[in-house]
Amino acid sequence: MRIQAVLDAATVESLLAAAVAAPSIHNTQPWRFRLDPHHQVLEVHSAPERTLPLTDPMHRAQYLSVGAAVLNLRLAALHLGWRPEVRLLPDPHNPGLLATVRLTGPLGADDQPPGPGLYGAIPRRHTSRMPFTGRPVPEPIVAEMTSAAHAAGARLHVPDIAGTRRLLRLTAAAEARNHAHPDRTAETLTWITAPGWDAPYGIPVTALGPPDAGRRIPMRDFTGPIPAGRRPALWFERHVQLGLLWTAHDRRDDWLRAGQALQYVLLTATAHGLRTSLLHQAMEWPDLRAATALPRHKRCHPHVLIRFGYGPDGAGTPRAPGHTAARPAPPPATETEAG
Repeated sequence: MRIQAVLDAATVESLLAAAVAAPSIHNTQPWRFRLDPHHQVLEVHSAPERTLPLTDPMHRAQYLSVGAAVLNLRLAALHLGWRPEVRLLPDPHNPGLLATVRLTGPLGADDQPPGPGLYGAIPRRHTSRMPFTGRPVPEPIVAEMTSAAHAAGARLHVPDIAGTRRLLRLTAAAEARNHAHPDRTAETLTWITAPGWDAPYGIPVTALGPPDAGRRIPMRDFTGPIPAGRRPALWFERHVQLGLLWTAHDRRDDWLRAGQALQYVLLTATAHGLRTSLLHQAMEWPDLRAATALPRHKRCHPHVLIRFGYGPDGAGTPRAPGHTAARPAPPPATETEAG
């Protein structure tokens, strides 16, 4: 592979196309990118206008989303033969600057690339809100997913049957609260797009899934009081396979690490042919989030539940085009928006 001495437009486009493919809550894509071509640095900033004030008042879910985009940037840089240096929250005087990715030079012979197939899984990873088959995921794959979370600075706990039921009950309680909160329902509805809308953000109604006819899995109901957008109920898998992603601390940099770990786990699952969906409802209520923590574990700060298994692929959601996110230019760096 020929390594370029400087970042050109094609390289930047490839990096950002990978970054914007990251998952984000309600597909808000709450990031902006600023390119400093002189120092070969991509800055990742928050996008405060694409946040969820009621669902995510502390911006923890936003940080998870940005962390996932940072992981994709890192994988794309390695794929292109660059050595990425990631810094989280690099400037205490600029709280909106969440991370920087500096390309320090071409990979050396001793550099260890990430697991095979991760970069190729970036465009194939989609949230699947459909029923899974219930076929058990082999233990070596589950172990690889837990190792991926650990490598990124987080933990993935795969509960037993009783633990799974407890987490699903808490998620169901959160989903019921969301239904009873008109303002939260209205906030969610603003991110659902009707068929034919050419919107680069939000979730198309065609990408929404059905409710579980057995009421075992509390899938998020995005349609709220609009029954016309709701799909008929289907029977979901009887034996749900879940992973609880958590960190030992609960600071802003921990949220970013958790986001990187989340994407590492999702891409690992995708590379093995698994489908995934996220259950975040319980994390949106402080008391329920605290209740999802591992029992008798004093330093467990949960971030999201990952449902995984075998089943149909998920429908893709739109992205603001990566090639318009940033352009190489002489310093000072210029800022444009990316999704």
